[in-house]
Amino acid sequence: MEKKRSLVFVTNAMADLEGLAGEDPLRELKERCECRIWPAAQGPSHADLLEALEGCQGLLCLISDRIDADIIRSSSELKVISSCSVGVDHIDLAAASAQGIPVGNTPGVLTETTADLTFALLLAASRRVAEGDAYVRSGKWKSDSDWGLASFLGVDLHGATLGIVGLGGIGQAVARRAQGFGMRVVGWSRSGDSVPGVENVEFSELLAEADFVSIHVALTQETLGLLDARAIGRMKRGAVLVNTARGGIVDDLALAEALAEKRLAAAGLDVFDGEPIGSDHPFVRLDNVVMTPHIGSASTRTRLRMAQLSVQNCLAGLEGRPLIHTANSEGLR
Repeated sequence: MEKKRSLVFVTNAMADLEGLAGEDPLRELKERCECRIWPAAQGPSHADLLEALEGCQGLLCLISDRIDADIIRSSSELKVISSCSVGVDHIDLAAASAQGIPVGNTPGVLTETTADLTFALLLAASRRVAEGDAYVRSGKWKSDSDWGLASFLGVDLHGATLGIVGLGGIGQAVARRAQGFGMRVVGWSRSGDSVPGVENVEFSELLAEADFVSIHVALTQETLGLLDARAIGRMKRGAVLVNTARGGIVDDLALAEALAEKRLAAAGLDVFDGEPIGSDHPFVRLDNVVMTPHIGSASTRTRLRMAQLSVQNCLAGLEGRPLIHTANSEGLR
């Protein structure tokens, strides 16, 4: 008798990614499991998740899906949760661990891609690329009689000091790029690990010395609000802040105030507290902020690899094997 196939709920069909990559990232999951795939572009609601997970042994989700304790406790047959993301702050890890459910994530594969975006934001914010683009498109350049030597002055990267907050894989990749630009690199991490080419300093020292501050720590209870109003106030006047890690690590309102008052020169932001943000957010009114919609991993090759890894994590959990990457390994009983 043929063994009954596991039932997996997938919160996104990934059809757009399939079209761009030329292959179905869910192919192996579909071949080996019974897949219940959410059809809409907008992800499932809390009620939708509760209904769709009934009878499922696996869940493959995105970072935009909120998997709370209620959903986890209500899904009595669930064996594994696999997220197509590095961060897992959208999943209640404690609840999953209490139920003995491993939670998979996809670290490593997006390291270099996110470091590329970090540097794109460093350059765009410091050299006022978005402002310049808007200026040219509006036709003002042709008619501006005040154009001169002081127009669109920015901040040099070469010879400047970059402070990296968090020296994991992405932080190290950013440090390598900075060294190629002739920057002095200082860093701080909770572990205190040494990284070649990076001068370890205390967090307060980093804020005071760095011309550029780039955030690369995970969002945890310890890092929530790490860059609050007090920390931002200790940053070097005229510095540039870049965040490609997580919203919530930086106090958005305090940062907006510092940028509006020109205490900081600029910011490059891929993540925000309370995503997605709308047109009423304080950052939208500021010319010295460059924003992208949480696209740190958004290259076709990287997103395909993330999806494939999330499939492998899901299959491993369904088969009782260790996941390739388990976000709650320490909490599992």
